[in-house]
Amino acid sequence: MSILSREQIVADASFNRWLVPPAALLIHLSIGMIYGFSVFWPANGNGLLNLIGNQCDALSTSLIDRLFITSCDWLLSDVVWTFSIAIVFLGLSAAVFGHWLERAGPRKAGVAAAFLWGGGLILASIGVYYHQLWLIWFGAGVIGGIGLGLGYISPVSTLIKWFPDRRGLATGMAIMGFGGGAMIGTPIAAYLINTYSTWQAFLYMGCFYFIAMMVGAFGYRVPPADFKVAGVKTVKKETAMIAKNHVHVSHAHKTYQFWLLWGVLCLNVSAGIGVLAVAKPMFQEIAAKNFSATEIGAIAGGFVALLSLSNIVGRIFWASSSDYLGRKLTYAIFFSLGTILYFSAPWAGNNQYIALFVLINLVILTMYGGGFATIPAYLADIFGTQHVGAIHGRLLTAWAAAGILGPRIMTYFRESLTSRGIPEAEAYSSSFKILALLLVLGFILNFFVKPLNPKHFMTESQLKKEKDIAAKKDSDNALLVSKVKSNQAIQRIILPVAWIVVGLPIIWGISNALQKGIIIFH
Repeated sequence: MSILSREQIVADASFNRWLVPPAALLIHLSIGMIYGFSVFWPANGNGLLNLIGNQCDALSTSLIDRLFITSCDWLLSDVVWTFSIAIVFLGLSAAVFGHWLERAGPRKAGVAAAFLWGGGLILASIGVYYHQLWLIWFGAGVIGGIGLGLGYISPVSTLIKWFPDRRGLATGMAIMGFGGGAMIGTPIAAYLINTYSTWQAFLYMGCFYFIAMMVGAFGYRVPPADFKVAGVKTVKKETAMIAKNHVHVSHAHKTYQFWLLWGVLCLNVSAGIGVLAVAKPMFQEIAAKNFSATEIGAIAGGFVALLSLSNIVGRIFWASSSDYLGRKLTYAIFFSLGTILYFSAPWAGNNQYIALFVLINLVILTMYGGGFATIPAYLADIFGTQHVGAIHGRLLTAWAAAGILGPRIMTYFRESLTSRGIPEAEAYSSSFKILALLLVLGFILNFFVKPLNPKHFMTESQLKKEKDIAAKKDSDNALLVSKVKSNQAIQRIILPVAWIVVGLPIIWGISNALQKGIIIFH
């Protein structure tokens, strides 16, 4: 276990910091497949809603019955709970283990995430095989969700510390892969489902993701306590919103700013995640008149892939832009522009302006991804960087709440309206409008975010004590790694290889998304 500890992965002065982002991307591209889970839902083909061929009656069977039933297919709201449970446990595990990760290091967290996420998908495959919904919830939802949380936060504070000159870019790189995971995983999952079966798709992907995440975990290195970027100018606006001191993780939640930012993240995520959770079936129902039965499934998959592409682009674009715009203004743009777009989406869908409907959702997803990538830098600005990883972990409980709120709004409103005879294509309109109102509330909360009162910051003596302890540990550990200095010649070889390993799947995913998605615009 010693090779997993933080003490063993402290880098020396010759280590190239650009080797760390590919390691983070391997993990995040794997766990990001949670965004593509709607590819498993559809009632046509081998989807989870059509394993038996006879849908359960919501009136004669309770949710408890459907957890164990093998004689009929589940409802959409049943299987979407898998996604919600996973997001809930992502947020809870990030909050619980965030402070531990700061001490244990990202490698140990990454290895744990690989076992939990890969193992959770394998358990879900068994649940699909035996038609046991409870096992799918437990495997992909609970076990996999804990893996998501550990994998998600493992690189965030590490990359912020490696890239103090560009906090927004660092956090964008740290979680860019989480937005792009579905872009790569969705077409692969669709191929496996159509070629083999749904349970085999879960099994194969669980095994592959385990391997990829283990490789990523062993690529993590952390900077020494006194790390500085030589000769690089820091890109940040000197404003009152950027704290020059640091708040301890045990005190951050006692400030009203923490809870305002909690609400800001929860509302932004609820709006975007509501779309993602039902993306494929929603598009199939709205666009059914424009495509044949044989085309609609593949084109809907292209829509999901385009959403994932927008998610990944938004994480880099908006997070990097926030280095210049400021975090508060960036979120103000998300909420104001997002409100307009959410009100516009139902109009475009109901009038069968399919291309416009798709474009609206693509812009929405850039801001959804951008919100995730910007929030760690927002926290670093408000609370300082000393405990930003742990504070970020606790704030992700907002994601857990959003994982229930967003999908519930989309699925339950849809089922309620369709049960009263409303056409499926129109049933999402009310849901979109409610999501828009959530963004209005988010704009108000963001407006009231102000700089912290100086009384909340750690004193100079407290901060010095913490830094001295960290510096001593890094100094002691430097003796352990001094015999194995980073070989710059080897790094020059490994660096392009590492980026090719993560870059080629991303390029393939982008190409595939554009190839499938472009049909929508004809």
